[in-house]
Amino acid sequence: MYKRIIDFSLPFRTSCFLWGPRQTGKSTLLRERFPTCKRYDLLLSEEYRRLMHRPSLIREECLALIGRREPKNQPIIVDEVQKVPDLLDEIHWLIENKGLRFILCGSSARKLKRGRGNLLGGRAVRYELFPLVFPEIPDFSFEKALNDGLLPSHYGSEIARKRLESYVGDYLKEEITAEAVTRNIPGFSRFLEIAASANGEIVQFSNIARECGVSAPTVKSYYQILEDTLIGRFVSSFQKRPKRRVILAPRFYFFDVGVVGFLTRRGRVEQGSELFGRAFEHFLFMELTANASYSGWHFPISYWRTASQLEVDFILGDHEVALEVKGTSFAQPHHLRGLIAFGDEYKTRRRILVTCDSKPRLFEGKIEILPWRIFMEDLWSGKIIR
Repeated sequence: MYKRIIDFSLPFRTSCFLWGPRQTGKSTLLRERFPTCKRYDLLLSEEYRRLMHRPSLIREECLALIGRREPKNQPIIVDEVQKVPDLLDEIHWLIENKGLRFILCGSSARKLKRGRGNLLGGRAVRYELFPLVFPEIPDFSFEKALNDGLLPSHYGSEIARKRLESYVGDYLKEEITAEAVTRNIPGFSRFLEIAASANGEIVQFSNIARECGVSAPTVKSYYQILEDTLIGRFVSSFQKRPKRRVILAPRFYFFDVGVVGFLTRRGRVEQGSELFGRAFEHFLFMELTANASYSGWHFPISYWRTASQLEVDFILGDHEVALEVKGTSFAQPHHLRGLIAFGDEYKTRRRILVTCDSKPRLFEGKIEILPWRIFMEDLWSGKIIR
């Protein structure tokens, strides 16, 4: 059992959504932190059928609780709420008229967005649960993380590949087929593999469309599906007052390095290989994204690349921190070209190169070279961005 670090405190009279990709541990977290709460689990077929047939049952049953105990001090949990969107009308009424609190948990906001774009009109705050992160894992293994991924049931498992195969199959079957998101499941499956091969790269919709044999608008809709089902997210180009001509297209990263490894059928990731460098960058993006959410700072993450191929992997905040990632075990001056160029154009608080070096260094008194483990410790202790 991993001790999750998400701050999941609910102020008085506050309801919330808890989102997260499948198998990140949302249900486990809620059972651990709210063991005595009334719970509706829509993964149970009987529960799903009766509430789908008659959504008002949740209102009637919650009203019955009021006469028997003090429900206002205990939230009511609805797991996989996206499976029955009509429940939100009843939940909205109970929040407004009876002051009840709800924790609404799900792995896809797609149905809810289509049916109720305001998601209770701001009456519920949003939390997001990510795969495991560095401080949650005792004796953290970099090798296991890059090869097995960081879903709780996958990390360090002896059958990690089998679990990944099942995960992708369940995603296609339950999230895509069951919700009738697209009728072309073979085409979408092919798109998944191609999008994974381009993970972390600049997205060219027309190029991917040609490889998939579909139109560019269809590819855009497929990426939207990945975003809505929390399987990945775009990273925009940093474009603030550019002096140089910069690339404008976004990048796209999947939510887990292990899932990308399975979809691309890549072999074992070992330090020193090209595969290692890409997986290393992806892992750091996962940590940055989770840290931005869990810390409550919600700092934006972008990337910077010029038409002349100068590049910085991640810009944190409003050019507060420029961050480059290299899989090398001994950083050289040519690894710093992007950071140097970015510093010439923008004033930054810090410029950092994260590597596999054994010790931290300072290049020309300006650019920090940090071993990945030291960077992780500093990130999660709040020393990188404030």
